[in-house]
Amino acid sequence: MARLRDIAQICKSKNAGPFMLTIDVLFEDAAVYRQVKATGVLNAALFARLYNVAEADVLFTPYDTASAFKATLPRLVPAGDFGDTDVYGAQQHAPLLEVEIPINPA
Repeated sequence: MARLRDIAQICKSKNAGPFMLTIDVLFEDAAVYRQVKATGVLNAALFARLYNVAEADVLFTPYDTASAFKATLPRLVPAGDFGDTDVYGAQQHAPLLEVEIPINPA
């Protein structure tokens, strides 16, 4: 098993407007990306569970040419609204870092 934080070169989040959040996971090694993709661990259901949103509200897209995954989902609190703790959405990728992927990277 490998934690996502140890195999992805970039894992970042940002606002996609005040009501949506985008999370990007990029891999430097295309072979590792293909292994991760083949496991099916990264998917809309995972993001829905980690971020407490409906799976139907998660737009999840693998980008093979970029060795990357992108997920766009609704923010639970709009950016800048009362109760918002991350107005830019720049720290929302943290729950993904501990996700375990059943591969043995080289």
